[in-house]
Amino acid sequence: MTQPARIVVVGSLNMDLVVKAPRIALEGETIKGGTFSTMPGGKGANQAVAASRLGAHVHMVGCVGDDGFGRELLDNLHKANVNTDYVTTVSGSSSGVAMITVSESGENSIVIAPGANDRMAPEYVRQAESIIREADVVLIQLEIPMETVEEAVVIANRHQVPVILNPAPARSLPEALLKQIDILTPNETEGKLIVTGRAEGDIDVEEIIHDLKSKGVRQVVMTLGGEGVAYSAGEAVQRLKAYTIDVMDTTGAGDSFNAGLGVYLAEGGSLEEAVRFAQKVAALSVTGFGAQASFPSRTEVEGFQ
Repeated sequence: MTQPARIVVVGSLNMDLVVKAPRIALEGETIKGGTFSTMPGGKGANQAVAASRLGAHVHMVGCVGDDGFGRELLDNLHKANVNTDYVTTVSGSSSGVAMITVSESGENSIVIAPGANDRMAPEYVRQAESIIREADVVLIQLEIPMETVEEAVVIANRHQVPVILNPAPARSLPEALLKQIDILTPNETEGKLIVTGRAEGDIDVEEIIHDLKSKGVRQVVMTLGGEGVAYSAGEAVQRLKAYTIDVMDTTGAGDSFNAGLGVYLAEGGSLEEAVRFAQKVAALSVTGFGAQASFPSRTEVEGFQ
């Protein structure tokens, strides 16, 4: 590699409001929690910070509110060496927040109030066309309006820049959009929802992947939590086992995986190599508390066995 990967992330910025608890509360139940923390997050910002930690040159395209959280989110991106020239401060809007409960087992429950993320109009992406044109990979998620996601994909396709779409939070997606995606990275629930319109039901991983490809997606990389990863390699579906590791907090693990995948592909790696690299990034990310605070450096990833 002669120069760092050039990554553009189009997506959300949130302030995570995190409470540790013995377990995730049941519906209608109140339980006593532990420590409370505020931490920068949002799927878009998470992927941007993770990619930067891995050595990429990263531009973030998104929106924050004109409040204290917005200023903190911008400052955090600056500290992480993420370019924020195309992060818009929306007047009269609050920044996005995510209410997160983290259990003793490391699992989490998340509720998002999107704030300024819902104000991210397609015009903000059009303003960033010059950096998208020069990117090696564009990373996108679904915490911003769908018309803005579609505009980002159209612009990236126009300039033949590969698109990795992480379809989270889970929702159905139009086939016209799927046909423009180079790599789709759902978890099993998200994959089922896109294929069947329901998040549950008896459909195996291989069938989900084949159905997604039949809808026009070029490649599918499906994360399966503790079961590892399944991905399309031509007509076949390959599986890679998960790393065995002590889990502290899974928040942001999927975002770090997508960042690792995008960076390694942007550097010219094969899909299998990129998936293996992304697995290492995600595995290391769950050993710390919080999303961005736990993302590993390139040196840490390359030293992980």
